[in-house]
Amino acid sequence: MARRKRALEVVRAEDDGEGKPSRRNRLNFFELAYQRIEELLVHCELKPGQFMTMLELQHMTGFGRTPVHHAVNRLSNDTLIIIRPRHGLHIAPIDLTRERMLLGLRRDMERFVVRLAADRASLSHRNQALHIERLLRERRASLTLDEFNSIDRRIDALVLDAAGEPFLVHTLRPLHTLYRRIGYIHHRFMPGQADLSGTIDRHLAILNAVANRRVEDAVKASDALIDYMGEMFTGMETGIDPRLLDCSIEPLLGA
Repeated sequence: MARRKRALEVVRAEDDGEGKPSRRNRLNFFELAYQRIEELLVHCELKPGQFMTMLELQHMTGFGRTPVHHAVNRLSNDTLIIIRPRHGLHIAPIDLTRERMLLGLRRDMERFVVRLAADRASLSHRNQALHIERLLRERRASLTLDEFNSIDRRIDALVLDAAGEPFLVHTLRPLHTLYRRIGYIHHRFMPGQADLSGTIDRHLAILNAVANRRVEDAVKASDALIDYMGEMFTGMETGIDPRLLDCSIEPLLGA
Protein backbone atom coordinates (compact mmCIF):
# COMPACT_ATOMS: atom_id res chain seq x y z
CA MET A 1 0.00 0.00 0.00
CA ALA A 2 2.83 2.39 0.91
CA ARG A 3 4.59 1.52 -2.37
CA ARG A 4 1.43 2.32 -4.36
CA LYS A 5 1.07 5.64 -2.55
CA ARG A 6 4.66 6.59 -3.43
CA ALA A 7 4.04 5.67 -7.08
CA LEU A 8 0.96 7.91 -7.16
CA GLU A 9 3.00 10.77 -5.69
CA VAL A 10 5.59 10.35 -8.46
CA VAL A 11 2.89 10.51 -11.14
CA ARG A 12 1.42 13.66 -9.63
CA ALA A 13 4.88 15.26 -9.47
CA GLU A 14 5.49 14.57 -13.15
CA ASP A 15 2.05 15.67 -14.37
CA ASP A 16 0.68 19.18 -14.28
CA GLY A 17 -2.96 18.18 -14.47
CA GLU A 18 -4.87 16.61 -17.37
CA GLY A 19 -1.85 14.56 -18.38
CA LYS A 20 0.28 17.60 -19.23
CA PRO A 21 4.01 17.62 -18.43
CA SER A 22 5.00 19.36 -15.21
CA ARG A 23 6.25 22.94 -15.32
CA ARG A 24 9.81 21.72 -14.68
CA ASN A 25 9.61 19.35 -17.68
CA ARG A 26 8.15 22.08 -19.89
CA LEU A 27 10.99 24.43 -18.96
CA ASN A 28 13.46 21.66 -19.71
CA PHE A 29 11.91 21.18 -23.16
CA PHE A 30 12.14 24.93 -23.77
CA GLU A 31 15.86 24.92 -22.96
CA LEU A 32 16.54 21.78 -25.01
CA ALA A 33 14.69 23.26 -28.00
CA TYR A 34 16.73 26.46 -27.67
CA GLN A 35 19.99 24.51 -27.51
CA ARG A 36 19.05 22.41 -30.54
CA ILE A 37 18.11 25.42 -32.68
CA GLU A 38 21.23 27.24 -31.51
CA GLU A 39 23.30 24.25 -32.65
CA LEU A 40 21.59 24.27 -36.06
CA LEU A 41 22.39 27.97 -36.39
CA VAL A 42 26.04 27.58 -35.38
CA HIS A 43 26.59 24.72 -37.84
CA CYS A 44 24.72 26.58 -40.59
CA GLU A 45 22.17 23.81 -41.01
CA LEU A 46 19.84 26.76 -40.63
CA LYS A 47 21.47 28.84 -43.34
CA PRO A 48 21.90 32.59 -42.88
CA GLY A 49 19.24 34.29 -45.01
CA GLN A 50 16.99 31.19 -45.12
CA PHE A 51 13.20 31.52 -44.94
CA MET A 52 11.18 28.77 -43.29
CA THR A 53 8.02 28.03 -41.36
CA MET A 54 7.58 27.20 -37.70
CA LEU A 55 6.34 23.75 -38.71
CA GLU A 56 9.52 23.06 -40.70
CA LEU A 57 11.59 24.03 -37.67
CA GLN A 58 9.53 21.69 -35.49
CA HIS A 59 10.27 18.82 -37.89
CA MET A 60 14.00 19.66 -37.95
CA THR A 61 14.32 19.75 -34.17
CA GLY A 62 11.86 17.04 -33.19
CA PHE A 63 10.23 19.34 -30.62
CA GLY A 64 6.60 20.39 -30.47
CA ARG A 65 5.08 23.77 -31.22
CA THR A 66 5.28 25.30 -27.73
CA PRO A 67 9.00 24.63 -27.01
CA VAL A 68 9.98 25.73 -30.53
CA HIS A 69 7.81 28.86 -30.31
CA HIS A 70 9.42 29.73 -26.96
CA ALA A 71 12.94 29.13 -28.33
CA VAL A 72 12.27 31.17 -31.48
CA ASN A 73 11.09 34.12 -29.41
CA ARG A 74 14.34 34.03 -27.43
CA LEU A 75 16.44 33.73 -30.58
CA SER A 76 14.50 36.62 -32.08
CA ASN A 77 15.46 38.72 -29.06
CA ASP A 78 19.03 37.52 -29.65
CA THR A 79 18.76 38.92 -33.25
CA LEU A 80 19.53 35.48 -34.71
CA ILE A 81 16.05 34.79 -36.09
CA ILE A 82 13.68 37.38 -37.55
CA ILE A 83 9.98 36.67 -37.11
CA ARG A 84 7.95 37.77 -40.13
CA PRO A 85 4.27 37.89 -39.09
CA ARG A 86 2.13 35.86 -41.51
CA HIS A 87 5.27 35.02 -43.52
CA GLY A 88 7.19 32.69 -41.21
CA LEU A 89 10.76 32.86 -40.00
CA HIS A 90 13.88 34.41 -41.50
CA ILE A 91 17.30 33.23 -40.33
CA ALA A 92 19.18 36.50 -39.94
CA PRO A 93 21.95 36.93 -42.55
CA ILE A 94 25.47 37.42 -41.20
CA ASP A 95 26.59 41.05 -41.25
CA LEU A 96 30.37 40.93 -40.86
CA THR A 97 30.64 44.69 -40.28
CA ARG A 98 28.11 44.56 -37.44
CA GLU A 99 29.58 41.44 -35.85
CA ARG A 100 33.10 42.84 -36.03
CA MET A 101 31.85 45.99 -34.27
CA LEU A 102 30.11 43.89 -31.58
CA LEU A 103 33.40 42.11 -30.94
CA GLY A 104 34.50 45.25 -29.08
CA LEU A 105 31.48 44.93 -26.82
CA ARG A 106 32.23 41.28 -26.23
CA ARG A 107 35.87 42.10 -25.34
CA ASP A 108 34.78 44.45 -22.55
CA MET A 109 32.11 42.08 -21.25
CA GLU A 110 34.39 39.04 -21.32
CA ARG A 111 37.02 40.94 -19.34
CA PHE A 112 34.44 41.64 -16.66
CA VAL A 113 33.11 38.08 -16.63
CA VAL A 114 36.46 36.27 -16.65
CA ARG A 115 37.75 38.56 -13.89
CA LEU A 116 34.78 37.61 -11.73
CA ALA A 117 35.15 33.94 -12.66
CA ALA A 118 38.84 33.76 -11.76
CA ASP A 119 38.23 35.62 -8.50
CA ARG A 120 35.12 33.67 -7.42
CA ALA A 121 35.76 30.19 -8.83
CA SER A 122 34.83 27.49 -6.34
CA LEU A 123 36.73 24.23 -5.97
CA SER A 124 34.11 22.57 -8.17
CA HIS A 125 34.54 25.20 -10.89
CA ARG A 126 38.32 24.86 -10.73
CA ASN A 127 38.14 21.08 -10.96
CA GLN A 128 35.86 21.34 -13.99
CA ALA A 129 38.22 23.80 -15.66
CA LEU A 130 41.19 21.48 -15.07
CA HIS A 131 39.22 18.52 -16.42
CA ILE A 132 38.31 20.37 -19.63
CA GLU A 133 41.88 21.65 -19.95
CA ARG A 134 43.23 18.10 -19.67
CA LEU A 135 40.74 16.84 -22.26
CA LEU A 136 41.67 19.59 -24.72
CA ARG A 137 45.37 18.84 -24.33
CA GLU A 138 44.85 15.11 -24.80
CA ARG A 139 42.58 15.53 -27.84
CA ARG A 140 44.28 18.62 -29.27
CA ALA A 141 45.44 16.96 -32.49
CA SER A 142 42.31 14.91 -33.21
CA LEU A 143 39.43 17.14 -32.08
CA THR A 144 36.78 17.77 -34.74
CA LEU A 145 35.16 21.16 -35.22
CA ASP A 146 31.80 19.88 -33.96
CA GLU A 147 33.46 18.40 -30.86
CA PHE A 148 35.30 21.63 -30.19
CA ASN A 149 32.10 23.66 -30.46
CA SER A 150 30.49 21.38 -27.90
CA ILE A 151 33.42 21.90 -25.52
CA ASP A 152 33.46 25.63 -26.24
CA ARG A 153 29.82 25.82 -25.13
CA ARG A 154 30.77 24.03 -21.89
CA ILE A 155 33.63 26.47 -21.28
CA ASP A 156 31.37 29.48 -21.78
CA ALA A 157 28.79 28.02 -19.39
CA LEU A 158 31.46 27.20 -16.80
CA VAL A 159 32.98 30.68 -16.84
CA LEU A 160 29.55 32.31 -16.56
CA ASP A 161 28.60 30.00 -13.70
CA ALA A 162 31.86 30.71 -11.88
CA ALA A 163 31.27 34.45 -12.30
CA GLY A 164 28.05 33.99 -10.35
CA GLU A 165 25.98 36.77 -11.92
CA PRO A 166 22.85 35.47 -13.74
CA PHE A 167 22.31 38.76 -15.61
CA LEU A 168 25.51 38.15 -17.55
CA VAL A 169 24.19 34.85 -18.94
CA HIS A 170 21.33 36.53 -20.79
CA THR A 171 23.62 39.25 -22.11
CA LEU A 172 26.59 37.19 -23.25
CA ARG A 173 24.93 34.00 -24.49
CA PRO A 174 23.73 35.52 -27.81
CA LEU A 175 27.21 36.90 -28.45
CA HIS A 176 28.72 33.49 -27.81
CA THR A 177 26.37 32.01 -30.43
CA LEU A 178 27.18 34.71 -32.98
CA TYR A 179 30.92 34.14 -32.73
CA ARG A 180 30.72 30.37 -32.45
CA ARG A 181 29.01 30.48 -35.86
CA ILE A 182 31.68 32.83 -37.23
CA GLY A 183 34.34 30.42 -35.99
CA TYR A 184 32.53 27.48 -37.58
CA ILE A 185 32.38 29.20 -40.99
CA HIS A 186 36.00 30.32 -40.72
CA HIS A 187 37.38 26.88 -39.93
CA ARG A 188 35.01 24.95 -42.20
CA PHE A 189 34.99 27.08 -45.33
CA MET A 190 38.02 29.38 -45.38
CA PRO A 191 40.89 27.82 -47.37
CA GLY A 192 43.74 26.64 -45.16
CA GLN A 193 41.97 27.43 -41.87
CA ALA A 194 40.84 23.97 -40.74
CA ASP A 195 43.51 23.80 -38.00
CA LEU A 196 41.96 24.37 -34.56
CA SER A 197 45.20 24.65 -32.61
CA GLY A 198 45.10 28.47 -32.45
CA THR A 199 41.69 28.67 -30.84
CA ILE A 200 42.35 25.63 -28.62
CA ASP A 201 45.54 27.20 -27.23
CA ARG A 202 43.71 30.41 -26.33
CA HIS A 203 40.92 28.51 -24.59
CA LEU A 204 43.53 26.49 -22.69
CA ALA A 205 45.05 29.72 -21.37
CA ILE A 206 41.66 30.91 -20.09
CA LEU A 207 40.91 27.58 -18.41
CA ASN A 208 44.30 27.42 -16.73
CA ALA A 209 44.05 30.98 -15.43
CA VAL A 210 40.55 30.44 -14.02
CA ALA A 211 41.50 27.07 -12.51
CA ASN A 212 44.43 28.66 -10.71
CA ARG A 213 42.52 31.86 -9.85
CA ARG A 214 45.03 34.11 -11.60
CA VAL A 215 42.81 37.08 -12.34
CA GLU A 216 45.11 39.22 -14.49
CA ASP A 217 46.27 36.20 -16.51
CA ALA A 218 42.62 35.33 -17.15
CA VAL A 219 41.92 38.82 -18.48
CA LYS A 220 44.99 38.69 -20.75
CA ALA A 221 43.97 35.26 -22.05
CA SER A 222 40.46 36.54 -22.77
CA ASP A 223 41.87 39.51 -24.72
CA ALA A 224 44.10 37.13 -26.70
CA LEU A 225 41.05 35.05 -27.71
CA ILE A 226 39.14 38.16 -28.85
CA ASP A 227 42.20 39.33 -30.85
CA TYR A 228 42.33 35.92 -32.52
CA MET A 229 38.67 36.18 -33.45
CA GLY A 230 39.24 39.65 -34.85
CA GLU A 231 41.83 38.18 -37.22
CA MET A 232 39.16 35.81 -38.57
CA PHE A 233 37.12 38.76 -39.83
CA THR A 234 40.07 40.16 -41.77
CA GLY A 235 40.23 37.06 -43.95
CA MET A 236 36.50 36.46 -44.20
CA GLU A 237 35.69 39.97 -45.44
CA THR A 238 37.50 39.22 -48.71
CA GLY A 239 37.88 35.45 -48.83
CA ILE A 240 34.48 33.95 -48.01
CA ASP A 241 31.71 33.12 -50.48
CA PRO A 242 29.00 35.73 -49.70
CA ARG A 243 26.31 33.05 -50.08
CA LEU A 244 27.58 31.49 -46.86
CA LEU A 245 26.63 34.73 -45.12
CA ASP A 246 23.28 35.10 -46.91
CA CYS A 247 21.94 32.15 -48.88
CA SER A 248 19.48 34.38 -50.75
CA ILE A 249 22.33 35.91 -52.80
CA GLU A 250 22.21 34.71 -56.39
CA PRO A 251 25.15 32.50 -57.47
CA LEU A 252 27.57 33.75 -60.12
CA LEU A 253 27.31 32.13 -63.56
CA GLY A 254 24.88 29.54 -62.25
CA ALA A 255 27.54 28.10 -59.91
